[in-house]
Amino acid sequence: MAARRRLKRVASSQPGFLSFKSPSDTTASVGSRRKRVNKNKKKNWNKYSDVNDVDEFLEDIRHQERTTGGLLSEKTDDSLFFLDLGQPEKPQPQAETPQADEGKKRRGKASRPLRIDLILQPDSLVPPPKDILAYQQPNAKKLRRIAQKAEQLAAKGVVPRKQKRLLNRRPVDKTVKKAVTEANNNPDRDYYDIWGQEPKVSADPWYLQQTGKKLVKRPEKLNEKPSVLPAVEVISPGGSYNPDFFSHQALLQEAHQVEVQKKKQEDKLERQLAINKEDKATEVSIIIFFLAVVFTFTEISLVYFEMFLFFRRQIFVSKWKV
Repeated sequence: MAARRRLKRVASSQPGFLSFKSPSDTTASVGSRRKRVNKNKKKNWNKYSDVNDVDEFLEDIRHQERTTGGLLSEKTDDSLFFLDLGQPEKPQPQAETPQADEGKKRRGKASRPLRIDLILQPDSLVPPPKDILAYQQPNAKKLRRIAQKAEQLAAKGVVPRKQKRLLNRRPVDKTVKKAVTEANNNPDRDYYDIWGQEPKVSADPWYLQQTGKKLVKRPEKLNEKPSVLPAVEVISPGGSYNPDFFSHQALLQEAHQVEVQKKKQEDKLERQLAINKEDKATEVSIIIFFLAVVFTFTEISLVYFEMFLFFRRQIFVSKWKV
């Protein structure tokens, strides 16, 4: 920037340089001395640095990209210029009826885009940036290397270890009978020549154990459950944090059925403990009950009074005899 300003000052001092500034500005600039500023401090960079030409250059580039979709200097001549051959001769329009003319206008209006669609259309020709995350794949280099290695092994006819494990896990046919192991002291056993060239294929447990082909016996402890407690009941999918609509409705239906059964049990108990309407006390029955109580007490009092008179008479008779 300093070199560019120095070049401008040198060019302006030459007699053949034409400046765009007015003569008054030129005299003012000649009369005023340039301010000396310390540029090695960061706070003075933006304060005393003239970057207008850089901003204008960048704004010009952005304007070209918005209007033409790129820089004009990079475009071909065919995209910038065209050959003017004059107006082409238009055919003479035929006389149309008013109905046809009206239908043509109506079709033109129907094919014309709406104003709101024109407003929403982008006015910039700058293409949108690519979404890099849409093209990237996690561990792409590692997965590509594994795929290439698998293709090379498949071309050589080598079976991967994972596929071998899956083949060994295939269920064995239970209909096939297991070979019965012969005893070591059986005289009918086949003679085995230790100096023979062909190896002895035997199903003897000792032979299999020594050659490392016998499977390890599974401990009985592994067949026991780690806990005697029952397993935790898994909740239905409708009770999750963000359940599906149908599973949530199914769970609500189950809870509703439980509440309905409880209500039925309560209603049944109320019906069993309810008092019969015929047995309910009315005003007449209450009056009759109180009259019966009063009559009963009256009879009891009369009985007691008769007993009192009887005992009194007996006492009087006994005293008179004496």
